[in-house]
Amino acid sequence: MTSTLTPPPQTEERPIAGERCDRCSAAAKLRVTLAEGGDLVFCGHHANQFAEKLVPIAIDFTADPEFEWRGTDLMASEN
Repeated sequence: MTSTLTPPPQTEERPIAGERCDRCSAAAKLRVTLAEGGDLVFCGHHANQFAEKLVPIAIDFTADPEFEWRGTDLMASEN
């Protein structure tokens, strides 16, 4: 009998599962990649509170599938 390594089945995990808000340590709902480099992670409250400030400096973002970030519309209107 020969051994075969089989990768574990892929599970769909939230892109920011287990991470905490950089501002208040609540569960993260949004990760923003900054143009200058680095990432910021926010809970839903702080993500929406800082949306207008984040959009001009963000190049990408990942949101929890159940979270609607106010910055999504702002980013679309800038393009």
